[in-house]
Amino acid sequence: MEIHVIHYLIISTVMMFCGIYGFFTRRNLLALLISVELMLNATNINFAVFNRYLFPDQLEGHFFSLFGIAIAAAETAVAIAIIINVYRNVKQVLTDDITDLKG
Repeated sequence: MEIHVIHYLIISTVMMFCGIYGFFTRRNLLALLISVELMLNATNINFAVFNRYLFPDQLEGHFFSLFGIAIAAAETAVAIAIIINVYRNVKQVLTDDITDLKG
């Protein structure tokens, strides 16, 4: 049984909307980071799937996915460092408390 492209796109769409929903509804900075990671992984799935079905003999989509994973890892490292600094100053990691860092 072959898995069609629509199945991959449904999974990717669900992941993207879960990420968007989490990004707009969560107040915790770590939950926001996880939501952004969900959105990035949804795009990586699309890169790999469209490469497989449109250009099966080439690897550009896979290279874009690997590049996206590397960017996501770097983004996560920087975001966690920022979250740790916010926690040291404010003692919470909620988005409402970030305004306390001004001036």
